[in-house]
Amino acid sequence: MRILLAILLNALALAAAALLVPGIRLEGWGDGLGAVVFAYVIVGAVFGVVNVVIKPIVATLSLPITCLTLGLFAIVINGLMLMLTAWLTTFTPVTFVVESFFWDAVLGAIVVSLISALLNQFVVSPQRA
Repeated sequence: MRILLAILLNALALAAAALLVPGIRLEGWGDGLGAVVFAYVIVGAVFGVVNVVIKPIVATLSLPITCLTLGLFAIVINGLMLMLTAWLTTFTPVTFVVESFFWDAVLGAIVVSLISALLNQFVVSPQRA
């Protein structure tokens, strides 16, 4: 159940990035609402696998430059994970497209990070009264 919730939260964050950043879009899905939701769930699952498997390795290897830039290189790493997700989805029926690295991927990574943080704060661990 927790994995499904994480996939849905990733899908919502990626949908927000596609809505807010002009260079990010989803291709290869139908016209119906169900097809769009299912497409974002597929992309959210791929993004979740990338974040669980590859991101810790890249973050560990780039720890010196992340410390040198006072953590700002983490945004670049998140942008790279978004680009990797876009590349991996070319092998699926649904394609997540990120036009360019610098503006689209980095701004998309910022949007995904902010939306994910907000959703995780309120959905995963709600405040108790």
